[in-house]
Amino acid sequence: MTDQPTKQKLWGGRFTGKTDPLMHAFNQSLKYDQRMHAADIRGSIAYAKALRRVGLLTEEEEVKMTQGLDAVGREWATGQFQPAADDEDIHTANERRLSELIGSLGGKLHTGRSRNDQVATDMRIWLLGEVDDIESSLKGLVRIMVERADKERDILLPGYTHLQRGQPIRWSHFLLSHAFSFRNDLERLQQLIPRISVLPLGSGALAGNPFSIDREFLAKELGFTSLAENSMWGVGDRDFIVEFLMWSSLTMTHMSRLAEDLIIYSTAEFGFVTLSDAYSTGSSMMPQKKNPDSLELLRGKSGRIFGSMAGFMMTLKGLPSTYNKDLQEDKEPLFDTVDNISASLKIAEGVIATMEVHGEQMQQALTMDVLATDLADYLVRKGVPFRETHHVSGRAVALAEARKCQLNGLSVEDYKGLHEKFSDDVVEVFDFEASVERRTSIGGPSRKTLDRQIAVLRAALGPK
Repeated sequence: MTDQPTKQKLWGGRFTGKTDPLMHAFNQSLKYDQRMHAADIRGSIAYAKALRRVGLLTEEEEVKMTQGLDAVGREWATGQFQPAADDEDIHTANERRLSELIGSLGGKLHTGRSRNDQVATDMRIWLLGEVDDIESSLKGLVRIMVERADKERDILLPGYTHLQRGQPIRWSHFLLSHAFSFRNDLERLQQLIPRISVLPLGSGALAGNPFSIDREFLAKELGFTSLAENSMWGVGDRDFIVEFLMWSSLTMTHMSRLAEDLIIYSTAEFGFVTLSDAYSTGSSMMPQKKNPDSLELLRGKSGRIFGSMAGFMMTLKGLPSTYNKDLQEDKEPLFDTVDNISASLKIAEGVIATMEVHGEQMQQALTMDVLATDLADYLVRKGVPFRETHHVSGRAVALAEARKCQLNGLSVEDYKGLHEKFSDDVVEVFDFEASVERRTSIGGPSRKTLDRQIAVLRAALGPK
């Protein structure tokens, strides 16, 4: 057993026994929650101001306490902070160091405050700062996709369903299809921010603050948009973490689908894109290999982030009201998710910005069978019901396959033999550019509709 008395801990007064060293290590969270040191200092400075406003600190004491907290913050920022063996978490560590610097006055900081409302506040402050960076990175990814789409709209390629060639599209249309998924992720993230920006500080352990602390002042001081209106909810709520983990899981699902498309397109069998050397690696055995590891890791990270969300949901679902120590398990999945989604967005932007697009290879992948729907549409424009034209076009495809030729290898007479409405102008169907340009309804791949899509996305991004 440790020789250190339990009373050195923030909760030690009630205990006379000693803490098993294994239990101390098991209980300690400083090794990972120290990344919230700035948030904890910021919350404590605001709380010291609130204590002075209700007469629990003098002006001189507030100044001394604030200066002490600033000094602790500088130690963290410069790497000079020295954790003590008995520091359980970032709150204990900061208060212990504060008391070393300013003496017994440091003991007044926790008046009316619990680590329950303190940690809930710290996590919200910290996450709000991280979300700002994530939002910026997400916008950066969408912006580079939009800019490439704007510049590369001349490139045509097959559009795929079931990984089988379907209809001709523009490369820009493909890029923007993924950009719109990320645009929706951006909207969802922005909608989440007000639910993160809810202040728990002043809720105490569970039953509120007995000293008439001005929580509206605290909210304004810390930049929160609203208050936790119920103290029990305030200390026990982790929905904002769950929502962020859910948001991250969906965003990374979209990332994974983009990565999968580009992995396929980068294979020798497709050859549509080549990743920059900066985002590729080689094989330890096969010298010719250039592997899309950046994309494969993006695809893999999606599973990791979903796992963090699912794991924390299982932790949360059986808890009784207010704070329970199980909630200490909210930090590692949150921190890990923030780290990985932040890196993923930046890596994805780099991949998209630097990859080489092979328009000629995409053009070569276009075969006349992708115009089979256009052939059916040709007859529709001549008054034939689509269900009938679909059947006729299918017969044309079968005939071309039997003759081992493309659809444009069939003669006009062949087409007239399939249906009386075919005439000499059927040859105009076999033009990939014309096919794409006919699709002028909102959402289509024509140049006109791409202009609209690009404008919508740029409006969502706002000014640079």
